[in-house]
Amino acid sequence: MPQLRTAAAALALTCGIAACSAGETATQTSQYSADTPGTVVIGLSTAPASLDFTTTAGAAIPQALMDNVYEGLVRISQTGRIEAALAQRWEISDDGKTYTFHLRQGVTFSNGEPFDANTAKFSIDRVRSDAWSNGLKSKMDVVDSTRVIDSNTLEVTLKHRSNDWLWNMGTLVGAMMHPAGVDKLESQPIGTGPYEVERWAVGESLALKARADYWGEPAANERAVLRYFGDATALSNAVRTHDVNAVVGLQSPELLDAIRADESLSVEVGTTNGEVLLSMNNQRAPFDDVRVRQAVMYGVDRQAIIDTTWEGYGVDTGGVPAAPTDPWYYESQRFPYDRQRALALMKEANAIGTSITISVPSLPYAQTASELLYSQLSEIGFDVHIESVEFPAVWLSKVYQGKDYDLSLVAHVEARDIPTMFGTAEYYLGFNDAEVQRLLNQADTAAEDDYIPTMQQAIERIVDQAGADTLYNLPSIIVTKDVSGLPVNAVGDGLELAQVRKEDR
Repeated sequence: MPQLRTAAAALALTCGIAACSAGETATQTSQYSADTPGTVVIGLSTAPASLDFTTTAGAAIPQALMDNVYEGLVRISQTGRIEAALAQRWEISDDGKTYTFHLRQGVTFSNGEPFDANTAKFSIDRVRSDAWSNGLKSKMDVVDSTRVIDSNTLEVTLKHRSNDWLWNMGTLVGAMMHPAGVDKLESQPIGTGPYEVERWAVGESLALKARADYWGEPAANERAVLRYFGDATALSNAVRTHDVNAVVGLQSPELLDAIRADESLSVEVGTTNGEVLLSMNNQRAPFDDVRVRQAVMYGVDRQAIIDTTWEGYGVDTGGVPAAPTDPWYYESQRFPYDRQRALALMKEANAIGTSITISVPSLPYAQTASELLYSQLSEIGFDVHIESVEFPAVWLSKVYQGKDYDLSLVAHVEARDIPTMFGTAEYYLGFNDAEVQRLLNQADTAAEDDYIPTMQQAIERIVDQAGADTLYNLPSIIVTKDVSGLPVNAVGDGLELAQVRKEDR
């Protein structure tokens, strides 16, 4: 899903400054600063509207909670590999359908209750129930049954062999939860991770306190605080003035020269799962006509958008909706920038002069890119209008849930999300192609050697049918003041904070 991930309105829970207890919401700015001993403060751009990703979409929630508060049976490494987490090891049956997980012993949730095969079964079964409304729950559709063999052994049987399922278990759908905590997921999440939620100031900050009883290697800091800045300049200035110890996901690359001039700051650029998608509503005219969608693919100068929005950072994939870290990634040559071919397709489709509106989320890169898109799409014959849509709540309600849009653009940061985006017409893109659906299903159930080639066939079909235009792969720009240990690449759902430590100043 998008840099988003279906958003509810911001919660109205409030409490007095002195009365707020651990895990409750607060309305004041975080009481912790970048100079607070034992505390690392990280600046980010997009705040979660809730802490419940089972019912609320958007990348901000799992970014804060996965690998920090919640853990899965497996985890995704910085190189995209599946690693053991709450499951020490597992076996897979010869037919690829039955997984037997051997769980770590002595693991507890932050409420002191034990983690075992019963809570693991509860967590998987709950994703498959009506309790989950986040569209990503479809990743668990392949599960046929779960069975507790003993307190430390869980058996999961799939409906068919799946090349995707175990990897997906390392994402948010694989988060292990306790039955006693699911009634307060929006404000007081309970997990097995190295942190527990200490204080949440809605829209401003989230303070995570290191757990003394964590089963694994303890966090290198006593507390990690995520502070949210709606303005890109304010975010970049925060690290320069030492209001935060680091910035993750800098969205104002034009300020990098000034940042690099400060010798006390370090800048690193990595890659992400984020595909910045120019989405076209495939089920609304004129974009229900493949010729019009293909005209957009030819008519948008992707490299110019990269240069304008990210100072040249970012990867032009040729429209391919995959990240460079994906095993099936390739750069397509199908749709080079060609205004004349775009105009010819627009004339063929009798679409010259068609009025369209770009619904632009209130994100810096999207706002900047929309200005260029306005010009480029106008040049190939569209009557273009721009509307700014508040992100995340209004964008999620109008575009993602309501599908009330012509075009939009946002970064989809969920890993390996091609089946989610293009495998069902119910997704907000409205892309409905039987051949793509067949190939995606075939890839998932294929023998291991056929998995990647079949996925590439599906991607080639998606690009040819112009399901959406991937403008570029989103870079990860990190600026640090006096900390080390922040991951440079954003491969999994979570921003791992346990290994972040302050350096001597």
